[in-house]
Amino acid sequence: RATCVLMRVSRETGMQGDLEEGKDKLSTNWVRSEPGEFASETRDLLNHIEDLIRDDAYGDVLGIVSGWEPADGRDLMIYLPIKYARRLYARLPTDLALAALARVSPDLRSNLVDPGDIARLAEIAVGLHEDDAVELLDDLPPPVVGQVLEQLPDGADLRERLEFERDTAGEAMTSKFMAVHVDWNVRMATRAVRKMAAEIESFYEVYVVNEERQLVGRLQMRDLLLTKKRTKSRAIRREVLVFVHPDADQEDVLELARMYDVQTIPVVDGGHHVIGRITVEELQEIVRDEAEEDIMLMSGLAPDALPDDSVRRIIRGRLPWLAGGLVGAALAGAVVGSFEAQLEQAAILASFIPVVMAMAGNAGIQASTVTVQGLAAGNLWIGDLGGRVAKELLGSLINGALIAVTLGLIVMLIAEFVPFEEPLRLAIAAGLSVLLVIMIAATLGSTIPLVLNHLDIDPAVATGVFITTANDILGVLVYFTVASTIYLSAVA
Repeated sequence: RATCVLMRVSRETGMQGDLEEGKDKLSTNWVRSEPGEFASETRDLLNHIEDLIRDDAYGDVLGIVSGWEPADGRDLMIYLPIKYARRLYARLPTDLALAALARVSPDLRSNLVDPGDIARLAEIAVGLHEDDAVELLDDLPPPVVGQVLEQLPDGADLRERLEFERDTAGEAMTSKFMAVHVDWNVRMATRAVRKMAAEIESFYEVYVVNEERQLVGRLQMRDLLLTKKRTKSRAIRREVLVFVHPDADQEDVLELARMYDVQTIPVVDGGHHVIGRITVEELQEIVRDEAEEDIMLMSGLAPDALPDDSVRRIIRGRLPWLAGGLVGAALAGAVVGSFEAQLEQAAILASFIPVVMAMAGNAGIQASTVTVQGLAAGNLWIGDLGGRVAKELLGSLINGALIAVTLGLIVMLIAEFVPFEEPLRLAIAAGLSVLLVIMIAATLGSTIPLVLNHLDIDPAVATGVFITTANDILGVLVYFTVASTIYLSAVA
C-alpha cells in the first residue's frame, strides 16, 4: 500500500511538472498560419488569455499583449468571446485600446466601448481617424454623443458630420481635403499643398476654388510637378467629372465612382462650396457595407444583425421576417387546402408538392440574386426589363424542359415499384408543372428587383422570404391546376 501511495505521489508530481513545463513552453506571440487556418500555438495562447481574463489576471494579460503589433491586438479582439473582449478592452491602456479600435470593424468597435465612460470615449475619439470617430459616435445614444463632443477639440466638425443621415455622402465624407485658389500660380499652390500635407494622410488630387470657395476645377499632382512655377492654376485646371451633395445616398456615390472611374469624389453644398471629399478608402468601405446589407436582407435578416446580438435584439430583428414567412406559408397551405378534394381522389399528388415548391424557390432565388448583383454593379436598370425577361424566359424554358423530362422519367421509374393509376399522365402533369413553375419563378425573380429598384426600394428585399413565399403560392396553384386537368380527369 505504501508503494502504491508513493507511486501515485510520484505520478502526480510528474504530471504537475509536465503542466508547469507546458506553461513555460506556451508561446506569448500571436503566431500567424496559412490563410483560413488557425495556428495551434495561437489557439493555446487564446485559451490561456481567456483563462487569465476569467481569473481577473489582467496584469498578466497586459504583460503578454503590450509588445504585440496592432494587427495582432485586433485579431485578439476578434477571436475572443465578446464578453471577454469587452472586459479586456476596459482595462487596456489608452494607446493599446486606440490601436485595437482603429483596426476592428465598426460593429465590433461599438460593442467594445462603454457608453457610460465619457472621459475614455473622448480620449479614444481624439486619437481615432475622423471617419472612425464618426462611426464610433454614430452608434452611441445622442445624450452620450453630446457629452463626448463637448470634450473634443474638433467637436464642431464631428457634430456637423453626425448631423447627416446614415448611409449618405455627408456621413461617409472626410472634411479634410486639399484646395488652392484659381488665381494662384503653381509655386504658390505647391507651397500650400506641402503645408496641408501634414494634416492629410493621403490625397489624390487638389481642388481649385474661387474667392467664394466654390468648386471650379481640380488638379492632379502631376499638374503641379510638371508645370512651370509661374503658370496659374486657372490655366491648367481640369474639369470636375463628378461631385455629390451631402444628402446623396452612398449607393449613388458608389455608382458614380464606377461610372466615371474616379478615386475621389468632392462633396459640395447647395452653393457649390466644397465641404469634404469621399476617398477610395471610403468607397471601399461603402462596397463592403452594401454587400453585407444585401446578404442580410437576402437571408431575411435585419441589415444591422450581429453574431453577438442579445436575445432581445435577435427577436426584434428576426421576428418580423419570420412572421412574414409564416403568413406566406399559411397562404401556401391555404392553397393546398383548397384542393382537398383533388388530394382525396389521388393522394399521390401530395408527394410532388415539395418538389414543385423547391423548384420554384430555387429558380426564383437564382434569378433574383443575379438581378440584384447586376443592379449593385450598375449593369442593369429598368430599361433592361424587356431583354432581361426574354433571356430568363428562354433560359428557364430550356432548364425547365430538362428538369421536367428528368422528373417524368423518375415518375415512370417509381411506377415500376409502386403501382398507381395512369403513371404516364402523372409524369406529364408533374413535368409540365415543374416547367411552368420554373419559368414563372425565373420571370418574377428577374423583374421584381428591377421594379423595386425603380421605386427606390432596396432590391435585396425581393429575395429570401419575399420571392420564396410568392413562388411557393404560385407553384402550388399551378401544380394542382395542371394535375387536375391532365391527371385527375383520367383517374376520377
